[in-house]
Amino acid sequence: METLFIVVYLVILLILSVYGINRYHTIYLFKKYRKKKINPESTFKKLPKVTVQLPVFNEKYVVERLIDSVTELDYPRELLEIQVLDDSTDETVEIARNKCLEKENQGFNIKYIHRTDRSGFKAGALEKGLAMTDSEFIAVFDADFLPPKDFINKTVHYFTDNKIGMVQARWDHVNRGYSLLTECQSILLDGHFMIEHTARNRSGRFFNFNGTAGIWRKATITDAGGWQHDTLTEDLDLSYRAQLKGWNFIYLPELCVPAELPVEMSAFKSQQFRWAKGSIQTCMKLAGKILKSDLPFKIKSEAFFHIGANFAYPLMVLLTVLMPLSIIVRYKNGWQNIAFLDLPVFIFATLSVFLFYFYTEVIVLKETLSVQNRSTGSIFKYLPFVVAIGIGLSINNTKAVIEALFKKQSPFNRTPKYNVSMNEKHNVKIHTKKVVNNSYRLKKIDWVSIVEFCLAVYMAYALFFIVSKDLFISLPLTMLFFIGFAYTSFLSLLHAPLSFIFSRKS
Repeated sequence: METLFIVVYLVILLILSVYGINRYHTIYLFKKYRKKKINPESTFKKLPKVTVQLPVFNEKYVVERLIDSVTELDYPRELLEIQVLDDSTDETVEIARNKCLEKENQGFNIKYIHRTDRSGFKAGALEKGLAMTDSEFIAVFDADFLPPKDFINKTVHYFTDNKIGMVQARWDHVNRGYSLLTECQSILLDGHFMIEHTARNRSGRFFNFNGTAGIWRKATITDAGGWQHDTLTEDLDLSYRAQLKGWNFIYLPELCVPAELPVEMSAFKSQQFRWAKGSIQTCMKLAGKILKSDLPFKIKSEAFFHIGANFAYPLMVLLTVLMPLSIIVRYKNGWQNIAFLDLPVFIFATLSVFLFYFYTEVIVLKETLSVQNRSTGSIFKYLPFVVAIGIGLSINNTKAVIEALFKKQSPFNRTPKYNVSMNEKHNVKIHTKKVVNNSYRLKKIDWVSIVEFCLAVYMAYALFFIVSKDLFISLPLTMLFFIGFAYTSFLSLLHAPLSFIFSRKS
């Protein structure tokens, strides 16, 4: 039984190490192709009409800011159409309608489109808006995004190449410095947008539209089958269907569109759940078509690691359960066995995450001047928590993967926005009371948070055993697991009581 136990443990480590090796390969691709610039084939002699779609659902705190930002786009008014696609069921309806009327009186071609059934969620709203416009190009911005004035001018001319179907900009973060949680989220997203997107796009592999801060050729959406709502990631789904049809995408890392990061653990976990479940749904939907296609192996293999990446989370949960037990079993077999078994997962999996995000923050972001006043020392401070939070999300995202595999349907749960603003010194303006009193705040304590707390206690016992037996070689990895589950569960469990206390006081 002990032998079988160790074999299972080794197999899990081996599979997770494969994901780590792919992360090293992504860094290699980025280094190889990072200087490859893509410029527009030419420029439009006559500018085309562009429609900006703003899908909104219960966004009373940010909808006015969104509309104000979009109406500041530096593009001829007669060629700019704005669609506010509002599925809201609260005060957002009146706020958005009044704002649209105000902008219409100022001469903007802005349409307020309200649905009451919310069928298809965001995909349904986008599809309805698409049927109501004759524009050749469609830009999309979520409610918390603030597009720069030159966004359209910097993207639309790429479509002079008739093979280009979509252009994606990079996300930036207006509230990066709000908390440890937002700092870690920003690093995670920086890695995705700066390393992964650049490596995939510049090396000729598939990458995806991120649901916002991008612009589409309308004909591409139609040719690929339109917006479909059988997954929770309609953006990823459409991206792969379009590229399978032969359309080319372009990623512009130098074009940044700022947005808000979730400031609560519950909201962050809800967002991650949606992304994880949707990616597995997309994988199940399109994996067969990708494998049967005539695409090169490099595209097929990267597609698997991309849309199938969240399959690693159930393995992470199994590793969490087995790790303390394996330490006890291996203790009976001597020090060398412990070192031998812990080393592969550290080098190929854990260390790859550290190097991936360290490379992102130090090398890439300092070159693009996207991170202000951050020293190498502060990056080292955040990196252990970045890795730990990724581990702490494993229960939440494993639930998402299982639901996707068993085809359990769930609604498109939005991520609450709080209208974070910045002053001239780039400091965050937001108050704790404003966050906890927000009417969109998630106040339930679910079973996932309870399991996370139990695993934190479980890993605390493992730490006690390691220290008591002087097995310090296993200490760093086990400590990361403990911190991940402790931090994730603590913030999740803290939110509901805080919300109750603040609402009582006010």
